[in-house]
Amino acid sequence: MPKMTMAQALIKFLDNQYVSFDGVESKFVDGIFTVFGHGIVCGIGQALDENPGNLRVYQGKNEQGQAHAATSFAKMHNRRKIIACSSSIGPGAANMVTAAATATVNNLPLLLLPADTFSTRQPDPVLQQFEQPYSLSVTTNDAFKAVCRYWDRVARPEQLMTAMINAMRVLTNPDGTGAVCVSICQDVEGESYDYPESFFAKRVHKIPRLNPDIEEINEVANVLLNAKKPLVIAGGGVRYSEAGKVLEDFCLKYNIPFAETQSAKSAVLSSHKMNLGGIGVTGNSAANTIAKDADFILGIGTRFSDFTTASKSLFANAQVATINVSRFDAYKLDAIKCQCDAKIGIEKMDEILSKYSYSNAYTDEIVKAKADWAEEMNRLATYVYDENFEPLIEARDERSIPEFVKVTGGTITQTSALALIRKVIDEDAVAVAAAGSLPGCMQRMWTTDSRYTYNMEYGYSCMGYEIAGAFGAKLAMPDREVYAFCGDGSYLMLHSELVTSIQEKKKINVLLFDNNGFGCINNLQMGQGAGNLATEFRFRDDKGELLGDIMPIDFAMSAAGYGCKTYTVKTLDELEAALIDAKQQTVSTLIDIKVLPKTMTDGYGAWWHVGVAQTAQKESVQNAYSTMQENLAKARKY
Repeated sequence: MPKMTMAQALIKFLDNQYVSFDGVESKFVDGIFTVFGHGIVCGIGQALDENPGNLRVYQGKNEQGQAHAATSFAKMHNRRKIIACSSSIGPGAANMVTAAATATVNNLPLLLLPADTFSTRQPDPVLQQFEQPYSLSVTTNDAFKAVCRYWDRVARPEQLMTAMINAMRVLTNPDGTGAVCVSICQDVEGESYDYPESFFAKRVHKIPRLNPDIEEINEVANVLLNAKKPLVIAGGGVRYSEAGKVLEDFCLKYNIPFAETQSAKSAVLSSHKMNLGGIGVTGNSAANTIAKDADFILGIGTRFSDFTTASKSLFANAQVATINVSRFDAYKLDAIKCQCDAKIGIEKMDEILSKYSYSNAYTDEIVKAKADWAEEMNRLATYVYDENFEPLIEARDERSIPEFVKVTGGTITQTSALALIRKVIDEDAVAVAAAGSLPGCMQRMWTTDSRYTYNMEYGYSCMGYEIAGAFGAKLAMPDREVYAFCGDGSYLMLHSELVTSIQEKKKINVLLFDNNGFGCINNLQMGQGAGNLATEFRFRDDKGELLGDIMPIDFAMSAAGYGCKTYTVKTLDELEAALIDAKQQTVSTLIDIKVLPKTMTDGYGAWWHVGVAQTAQKESVQNAYSTMQENLAKARKY
């Protein structure tokens, strides 16, 4: 048995993990991100320096950023390849908690290896140790328990074996993958142990396709057979099962329209005859119109988030059924459920329906809904700032738009910018986004027939995922152009891995939509009757309030300092020229797009339940509360 340190054993183990999906075997762990600190540099750091094997070592610039990059990398590989993330103790570890939650909510595998305190407690409190008087066993890393699918602490070298085998169990499990935290006591990293050779043997983790129970799938099929106006809602499970083509063929064969969640976009073709596009709060008029009239909803691989269901109001009276590899998600909306792999579930449904002469009541509704939305898409694409300009969002501070134009010179509308970007960039380019108003505009307006090129993190909608996620996507797809769609607010939250992209010579393109603040939340705030408070980037005025002049920020100058090729654009012509030039660059680029506030998409027949004040002095807030109560009365209760 080879004697080695726990850290050396960890690296050797990770280097020998493989997965097999549909008979195709591939290496599971590509490498490891590190932000070295005293908690890991002498343990895991020494092991990587001595013998990293075939693992590539990446130098993160922020622990949350590197973990977002790893999450995006796993997504682009449809959960079949990961990059582990290591950090020092204390603040370095805590920085990864948000990223852990992001990965878990999105059912994406993320292996976190934060250092911990000394198992012996000899130097307590060690530098950066969090002490809790009621229990000395509690450390910062206990915070991961709430946001991880599996959590463990290695306090003896031999514990590594069961900890890592269980970590792989969860990371490769279609029903319940997410973040895994294996916390490692920093003194134990350097302790030696006689590990058995079998621990380092090549392991091939089979990723199974779960077959449906015959009674469950028959029950779902029987309800569909009696439906007059069915609608399929495709979720992320369609992507990770690689069931897009099977779903398209099924829906075309039986004349059943389908709508896509954020996670399903690009798993199915935008141009498909039965694809209505995005559904729900950030959905379009085609999907939402059909959904309101549907008598049967079949959710395939979806979590049925509030944005998908419009807070359970969009198809409140329809019968719901689910096909989902997750038993937990299959039970959503009190559905008739079938727990199974999405692709196999659709194929089994086809087998059952093919025995009957199934038909439904759709005539020209699908064609008309799609045609109406195509007309609206054209309006949004040609929506410009001219003498007839009217903001798309009514709730606003009347100063915002004229002041923005005066200070920045920007006259680009957000919808026309997105339409132009889609026209100019490559069809197979990867689009990465997460937060603000862009996810709404993109779920409605972004189209692609290149599978798996839409990387939207909207489960946790984590500001700061965009640029780190773009870097992770580029690591996964080095031959593709990758674009991070982010607002000025998200850029200020986190953009450190932009530097890592330059270091690694992995070009990404940052499309920074600068509308002077947190525009999406300003819409919500003022749309629910409140005033303009701390959601636009304004100086403090003479009255001590944050309602002074807007703050002009040169984001291009910021990125240029890192070594990016940068552009500042104020018109559509300038944007088009920048996009074309950026494609010729070999270094990461940033286009600072001065986008008019209040020019993002909105509405299309879906309601979103937010907590509105029941008691307020403003009549506008009182009216918003009454509207909330009216909509809530029409929604499902559970």
